[in-house]
Amino acid sequence: MSSLIKVTELSKTYESEGVQTRAVCNVSFEIKKGEFVSIMGPSGSGKSTLMHILGLLDRPSTGKYLLEGQNTSYLSDNELARLRNKKIGFIFQAFNLLPRTTVYENVELPLIYDRESDKNNQLKVLQALRSVGIEHRKDYLSNQISGGEKQRVAIARALVNNPEVIFADEPTGNLDSKSGLQVMEILEKLNEEGHTIILVTHETITASYAKRIIKILDGQIVSDKEVSEKRRLIAESKKRIK
Repeated sequence: MSSLIKVTELSKTYESEGVQTRAVCNVSFEIKKGEFVSIMGPSGSGKSTLMHILGLLDRPSTGKYLLEGQNTSYLSDNELARLRNKKIGFIFQAFNLLPRTTVYENVELPLIYDRESDKNNQLKVLQALRSVGIEHRKDYLSNQISGGEKQRVAIARALVNNPEVIFADEPTGNLDSKSGLQVMEILEKLNEEGHTIILVTHETITASYAKRIIKILDGQIVSDKEVSEKRRLIAESKKRIK
């Protein structure tokens, strides 16, 4: 597998009223195309800050971030926005769907912002909806569907541009156990189909769906290991849900 993401001595420091807080501290790692990686840590550990940097939503204070070999430090805000829309898909805990807007229109949104979008937009949207089993809800408003269905729509929206990497930030946080299990199985299936998935979570069971777990604490990486207990943890979780 070729390298998709490479960060070297990456740090992020915030300043408020003269007080500096370092959220990410000199982290270095590499993620290859096709990997399913979980960035795991408690609240305040710096995992969400790291995801925002990797997802080009924020810039590091120091260090180097290469995306497909391209040094993102030298890109303007507009260039970052174009790269983000073309290469990256996001799934958030709060879904972030537009209210009083149809499922179809929510999934179509990234294509509208793409200057190079074409006449195949309708096909792309329907394929994305079909891939997560929500095509039958395409004409429903986003406030007319369940939480689990909303997250499926969010996954479809993340997929519609066929991005290089999908970031999932606590994707099961607002869901019941059954809906959360279904969402994780969808992400696992997408990874098996070749999509790179980076999952941000504080939950051990959710993290165990990944093939590799990077644990972060106080802004620093404390471990980076292949998942060894994946199947046992997932099997136990499914038994409890049933």
